[in-house]
Amino acid sequence: MRLSCLQENLSRGLSVVGRAVAARTTLPITQNVLISTDESRLKLSATNLEIAITTWIGAQIEEPGSITVPARLLTEFVSSLPAERIDMVTSDQPLNLALNCARFEGRVNGSDSADFPPIPTVESGVVSKIEPQALSDAIAHVAFAAATEDSRPALTGVKMEIQGDSLTFAAADGFRLAVYNAKLAEPSSEDASFIIPARALAEVHRLIGSQQEMVEFTVTPAKSQALFRLDNVEVVSQLVQGTFPNYSQLIPQAFESRAVVSLDDFMKATRTASIFARDGSGIVRIQVVGGEDGGPGKLSIVSRAEEVGENQGEIDAKVEGDEARIAFNSKYLSDVLNVLSEDEVALETTTPSSPGVLRPIGNDNYTHVVMPMFVQW
Repeated sequence: MRLSCLQENLSRGLSVVGRAVAARTTLPITQNVLISTDESRLKLSATNLEIAITTWIGAQIEEPGSITVPARLLTEFVSSLPAERIDMVTSDQPLNLALNCARFEGRVNGSDSADFPPIPTVESGVVSKIEPQALSDAIAHVAFAAATEDSRPALTGVKMEIQGDSLTFAAADGFRLAVYNAKLAEPSSEDASFIIPARALAEVHRLIGSQQEMVEFTVTPAKSQALFRLDNVEVVSQLVQGTFPNYSQLIPQAFESRAVVSLDDFMKATRTASIFARDGSGIVRIQVVGGEDGGPGKLSIVSRAEEVGENQGEIDAKVEGDEARIAFNSKYLSDVLNVLSEDEVALETTTPSSPGVLRPIGNDNYTHVVMPMFVQW
C-alpha cells in the first residue's frame, strides 16, 4: 500500500473511529485500527465486537492495500505531526506502516488485515431516514436514562419503535424512564421494534455534529444489527436481545397536583439543593404549595444532611390541584432538567410514593418519569 493524505484529515478520521477501539479485551487485535484503500479513498475501521465504526477520507492512492496497526499509538503520533501531507507506505518484512510528514517520520509495526475481525455489513432490512437534528435531540433526551450495569441487559439499551413515520425512543434503568417521540423524514416500509445499546446511540450522537444530510439507518430482518449511515461514516451496532418493559404502563395517566415552573429557576434551585444532598443520600424534598385566592403558588426545594446542614429554596409556580410532597434523587432530577431547552417545565405528582412526571411546556414529544425516594417528612 502506498498513498498520501493530509494530516488533519487522517487525524480527524482516527478520532472518529477511535471510540470503537476496544479498551480492555481478550482479543488484542481489536485495539488496532484497520487501514485500507477503497477506490480513491482511504478507509479506516475499528470495532470492539459490539460496535464498529468506519470512515472514509480523501487520499491519493498509488498502490492499494491494507494493514492493521495499534490505534492509540497511531492516533497520538499523527495528532502530533504538523498540518502537512503524510506519505504512508507498508512493508512486508517485517509488516509495518511507514509515515513521513514534513521532517518527521515514523514506523509502526502492524498485523495482517486478514486477522482483523470482519466489519459487519447490513445490506437489507427495514430502512428509515431521519433529520440529523431530530435524531440528535431524541438521543440526548433518552440515552442518559439507560442502565449502566449489565445485570438486566435489556435496560442498557434504548427501545426504538418504528410505526409509519413515527419513531419512539424509550430508556429506563429501574429508577427513571425517558420517552421521546420523533418523526421520520418519510414513512418506513414496515413497522419494527428493537433495542439498541445506549453506548452505540451516544456515538451516533457524537458523530452527527453539524451534519445536514439525512441520517439513514437500517435494521436487519433478524433484528440482530443496526447500521447508521452518516456523512462519510458508518456505525454498525449489535442489537440487545431481551424483553424491554412495557413502558407505557409505567407512565401515570393522571395527577393530583401539577406545578409549572421556570426551567432556569428549577435548575438553579436543584443545583443548590444538591450541594447539601450529596451528604444526605442525594435526597431532594419538593413541596408544592398553591397560592392564596388564586395567586401564584410556589415550589419549595429542601435538602438536608444530618452532620452538615440543610438548605431550602423557593421558586414561583403555577399550581393546579392539591398541595403535594415528593422526594427525588438529586442526580436524576438534574439529569433531566439539563437536557431540556424549553422555558418552562411541569411537575406532575399523585402521592409521595408514586412516580413523578416531568414534561416540558410547549413540547409534547417528551415525557420523563422519576421514581420517588421514601423519606421522613
